Amino acid sequence: MKQAVICIVPTESKAERIIAELKNAGFRNSDISFLMPDRDGVRDMGHEKHSKAPEGTATGAGTGALLGGALGWLAGVGALAIPGVGPFVAAGPIMATLGGAAVGAATGGITGGLIGLGMPEYEAKQYESKLRDGNVLISVHTNDGNDAKRAEEILKAAGARDIMRSGEEKVPRRP
Repeated sequence: MKQAVICIVPTESKAERIIAELKNAGFRNSDISFLMPDRDGVRDMGHEKHSKAPEGTATGAGTGALLGGALGWLAGVGALAIPGVGPFVAAGPIMATLGGAAVGAATGGITGGLIGLGMPEYEAKQYESKLRDGNVLISVHTNDGNDAKRAEEILKAAGARDIMRSGEEKVPRRP
């Protein structure tokens, strides 16, 4: 069963170190996600933007050129404007989750996206609150429990907080 291991990290530099460790441990860039507030508004300069407002996010981008190191290595780096929450930078499978139909439901925003990853609503709201406070969310998407355990061990050893594992739900597609 597919699982996501999700954690909170207090700074972008710590997130970069953790993502580099995950990469060195053999996790693919397409299996790692991050989500962080875009506090300075500079990251989306030069990005090509496309409106996705009906799905719950306002913009997407195709390059990670303005992010350094390990964060720029990840797949699908983009800028998101999440209604009611504000501007964020995201990459990896979480980009599709936040831009997909799961976000358009009643819960919406980051909470809806995290619920789409299989997280209970109460915990998803706590994670959203931590993101609003400036923390970075990292998730590792795995195909089995062994990889999930390995990711969990790496995150724990690196000092990540609020580590949890959840079964991923498939994001429904609109016809």
